[in-house]
Amino acid sequence: MISVDIAGTRFNLRAAAIIEHRGKVLLHRALSDDFWTLPGGRVEPGEHAAATVEREMREELDEQVACGPLLLLAENFFSYRGKPNHEIGLYFETRLAANSKLPLRASPFVVHDAGARLEFAWFRRDELPLLNVLPLAAKDLLLSEQRDLRHHVTRE
Repeated sequence: MISVDIAGTRFNLRAAAIIEHRGKVLLHRALSDDFWTLPGGRVEPGEHAAATVEREMREELDEQVACGPLLLLAENFFSYRGKPNHEIGLYFETRLAANSKLPLRASPFVVHDAGARLEFAWFRRDELPLLNVLPLAAKDLLLSEQRDLRHHVTRE
């Protein structure tokens, strides 16, 4: 995975899925976190970001998905568990397979992934303003009717 420590800062290249179904969006979080984010993971060396999204959805949710257009490029500077982070996040419109069982799963549900416990849940658009969704640029995108490619820089 592309995650390295450089000069006291953790750098990550992350790709994430924007999965919407019948007016709801799928979000996830580590059970220890107080914020939600779009599901995804770190890009592996030599892997293109859309393939990362497809791989992560297979690994975490046992779902086949198709990655669509890139909708958000987010440069995020933040502190996580006391460590400075610099993250490049690539957020893709993502479609579920026609026979997907994901929308039928009771929400919320917990998945064990590489030792981490991740909580997934479906949220209606009108619930999003009440949630702590990070990065804020992703939350803004989810609340917007416009789905043109955006570039956003966030400094905590």
